[in-house]
Order: sequence, then C-alpha cells, then structure tokens
Amino acid sequence: MKRLAFLLMTAAATPAAADTLYFSAIPDDDESRLVERFGAVADYLSDELGVEVQYVPVKSYAAAVTAFRNDQIQLGWFGGLSGVQARALVPGSTAIAQGAEDAEFVTYFIANDATGLEPTEDFPDIAGRSFTFGAQGSTSGRLMPEYYIREETGEAPEDVFSDVGFSGDHGQTLRLVASGAYEVGALNYSVYELAESEGAPEVDQTTVIWQTPPYPDYNWTIRGDVDGRFGEGFTAKVQEALLSLTDEDLLATFPRSAFIEADNGLYQPIEDTARALDIID
Repeated sequence: MKRLAFLLMTAAATPAAADTLYFSAIPDDDESRLVERFGAVADYLSDELGVEVQYVPVKSYAAAVTAFRNDQIQLGWFGGLSGVQARALVPGSTAIAQGAEDAEFVTYFIANDATGLEPTEDFPDIAGRSFTFGAQGSTSGRLMPEYYIREETGEAPEDVFSDVGFSGDHGQTLRLVASGAYEVGALNYSVYELAESEGAPEVDQTTVIWQTPPYPDYNWTIRGDVDGRFGEGFTAKVQEALLSLTDEDLLATFPRSAFIEADNGLYQPIEDTARALDIID
C-alpha cells in the first residue's frame, strides 16, 4: 500500500516519464480488486510492449479523467462517459479496445427483497422508493439509469424517489441495497453477476427487477501523443497487446471474455445522452 501511495503522489505532482507508460482506471469497485486486476495488466503490458508499465490508482472517476488530461497517465480503462470526457480534453486521443461484452452493456436495477418487488420486463413501479446510483460520473451506475428513469417517468430522479443517493461504486450500491439503506439501486450488471458467482451474501438479500436496453460502455483509451513519445506505431502496438490478451484468469477479473477493437464513434450515443442530461457541456 505504501508503494501505491507513492505512485499516486508522484502522478499527482508531475507528468509521466517518457520511458514508462502509466495507466489508470475508474475506481468502479473495491480498491483491493482493482489493485490485483491492474497490477497483473501492468505486468502483461510490460512484457508485450517492451517498456515499463505502471498502474496508478485514483480515488474518483473525475481524478482518472484529470490524470489523463494532465499527462499523468497515457492509457485509461474508462467507462463510456469518462472515456468521452477524457478524449474531449486531449485532442487526438482514441478508444482502442473494449470488452467483448461492452458493445451491449446493461445496467441492473436491484431491490431489497423486503420491498416485495419482482422482476419485470417493463420499467418497474418504483416511484416513492429510496434509490441509489453509483458514482456520479458512472455510465452504468448513473448516466444510463438516469436516462431511462427520465425516459420512462418523464421526471427527474429527485421527483420520482423519496431519497436519491450516490454510493460511489457498484459494489457499495449492492451493499447499500442489501442492507436496506436504500430500497432500490442501479449497478453494472457484471459486478452483480460476479458477486452472484462468488456467493456474496448481498445477492441473497436482493433481486434484479429490471435491466436497461443495451448501450456501449467500458473502453481502453490512449492519448494521441504516445507515438511521438514511445515510437511510431506504439498506439497500434498497445491495441494489439490488449486484443491479444487471452489469460482467462485475468480476463475473468474484469470480468470480460476478451477485448475487441473500439473507436471513438461507438461512444457517440453516450456523448449525446450526457449532453441531453446536461452532464457535459
């Protein structure tokens, strides 16, 4: 943990050295999971790229975007919204890969079992309930669930629910709904399914009552200036390394079955939705 703190302080103070590729990720889950996952990714990329690669943890979605803008990281594992924000701040930056499952991602709406709410194909009758989103900058934990709440009810969340919260990450959303702190919540479907596969007790206290239509989400985004710093063709080399990642154990930590090609145009619906909700200018 001391090494992580040192890396974080170093990244916050200065741009990255040209002989080291620094990357980070939105903190969408427990820190221990992120450290394990992305430490292994750093080792893999170092071997594939022939340069030192280091993972730099950040404390918030906004901090991940800021680190990208300030050249404290050159590569990021972003959500749909944070990727759009990061690329807008660094001209020439490109989404180069996404999980095979990210082309058609969904959000689960879950309810505490004490509510008696049951699964439905139509938007659930949850008006008047207490409700928690995930992080304010999360695509699957805030942007898209809010979009569908407004689409289906014609009202803002604050006018639909008795109380609206922001848990900070998907795992915390699951814990808050399971505990009864909130009656209903919205979270990344893959986090819920991973908890289910691991036998997490929170799953036994909650029910998936609805899932959104699919939308594009997580992506690897790289700064537009890396070829000038690491050599011509470096962006393509990073992309190929990600697309060639076949370690099943490592992929399962995301969880993803593989990484596939992506480009900025795939995320136009996310940008359009964020502008419609006044989340970005």
